[in-house]
Amino acid sequence: MHLTFLDFFFIFSVSTACLYLFRKLAKRFGLVDKPNERKHHRGAVPLVGGVAICFSVVHYLYFNPILLENNYLYILSISILTIVGALDDRFDVSVKFRIVVQAIVSLVMIQYSGVMLTDLGNLLGFGNLNLGILAIPVTVFAILGAINAFNMVDGIDGLLGGLSLVTFASIAILMHWTGQPNKLYISLLFIASIIPFVLMNLGALGRKRKIFMGDAGSMMIGFTVIWLLLGASQPHEESVSISPVTCLWLIAVPLMDMVSIIYRRIKTGRSPFKPDRDHIHHILQKNEFSSLSVLLIICVLAAALATIGVLGEILHVPDYLMFVGFLTVFVAYHFILSRLSKESLIEVVDTCN
Repeated sequence: MHLTFLDFFFIFSVSTACLYLFRKLAKRFGLVDKPNERKHHRGAVPLVGGVAICFSVVHYLYFNPILLENNYLYILSISILTIVGALDDRFDVSVKFRIVVQAIVSLVMIQYSGVMLTDLGNLLGFGNLNLGILAIPVTVFAILGAINAFNMVDGIDGLLGGLSLVTFASIAILMHWTGQPNKLYISLLFIASIIPFVLMNLGALGRKRKIFMGDAGSMMIGFTVIWLLLGASQPHEESVSISPVTCLWLIAVPLMDMVSIIYRRIKTGRSPFKPDRDHIHHILQKNEFSSLSVLLIICVLAAALATIGVLGEILHVPDYLMFVGFLTVFVAYHFILSRLSKESLIEVVDTCN
């Protein structure tokens, strides 16, 4: 099937309408985010961005099955994750429960769609690395990683939406380049449904209409991104696949931030799953960058890294060079953030003294 401008305008409109409608219902059901020691926003903000986006995408895909044989499996998967995320937003369910549900959804996806990570590409320069019997556990680990990377990076207005737009736009470019129209259309559908959220999240339509994405949205987006990348990066007959290492560049900022902060938490004896204010956006804010500056810095960084991934794919840069490049960027990222975090902590201590 071919999508037209009217299709995208339709889902943009449906998403906008859902955001307005669900926002009004949020307070009635207690689906709001209230300020606390970690969250410094004003008032109770509706947590319905993810629910509205999911409804918009599911509504369209139900009547226009883009993914063909996997269409309803995908709809079921993101619906379950969105519901669990909404329950977490409302009742703060345990991390273990969320992880178990995410793992079950991952296994069902692997079982019934056959989409899994079997080939890592030529990462070391000695030929392609085939996972064999490790394919299923590594795929589940990758899915859990992507879901929680997008979940953990959601910390300031516009950030999750902006990073999602960068990732989906990058995927769309590569899907067009490699001739995978179904994945291209899914990416564009998400872009059309996320844009209204970003406008409301940033207060562009009035501060009183402000909304947050919530775990419902971050889990759904993380799962969708990894579903598309897994399907696009593994060998198949229908079209040219992209290199698995390219996927790392497309989700570089959420992935690097998650790995870096988990390492720092474990190193200091903290639980890797306990929330704190030590993410990249928090660290930049502690170093006196405004929220808008932080948003622009992180999104520009994400776009630059995604561009490297896209160009590396188009120019056929060897996998091992792209992998070494990514590891180099990650080490630099971790070192700079760790240093900035320590400096901001020292300033706080000096101020208190």
